Amino acid sequence: MNSRLLTAADAEAYRNLRLEGLQNNPEAFGSSLEEEKDYPIEMFANRFESQGSYTLGVFDHEELVGVATLVQENKLKLKHKASIFAVYVSPKKRGFGIGKRLMVEAINKARELKGVEQLTLTVVSTNASAKRLYSSLGFEVFGAEKRALKIGQEYFDEDYMVLFL
Repeated sequence: MNSRLLTAADAEAYRNLRLEGLQNNPEAFGSSLEEEKDYPIEMFANRFESQGSYTLGVFDHEELVGVATLVQENKLKLKHKASIFAVYVSPKKRGFGIGKRLMVEAINKARELKGVEQLTLTVVSTNASAKRLYSSLGFEVFGAEKRALKIGQEYFDEDYMVLFL
């Protein structure tokens, strides 16, 4: 398996994996399958060319099997912060350390960015495996949002986590 930053050429593979994630784990994303299924490939390609945004991917041979996005704040008073979003590993490849690899690479990328001092992320409070991973890398819970997501008539709480670099 290899990993790298995604480029516009990876847009279709990213879109397919993202839609898989939105379908398999809707509680893990702020977006929904209904919202994103009809987005054009160009919209996904443009994400990889945005200033201050870095999407990492892990490939098994040529197949994209895991992703994580790091976004640095761009306002002067917030530039010391970056956030990790949209971490997802295909179910068929879970348990092989791909999530940890993505997170370590995102943390390392954040350390390369000028002025970034802390990383934040949110995780559904009941996602014990993700919380264990993030905690093992030094992230700490600093707050929680009750009913952060609503899918149908079901609510999901989210924990806010931070890592000081």
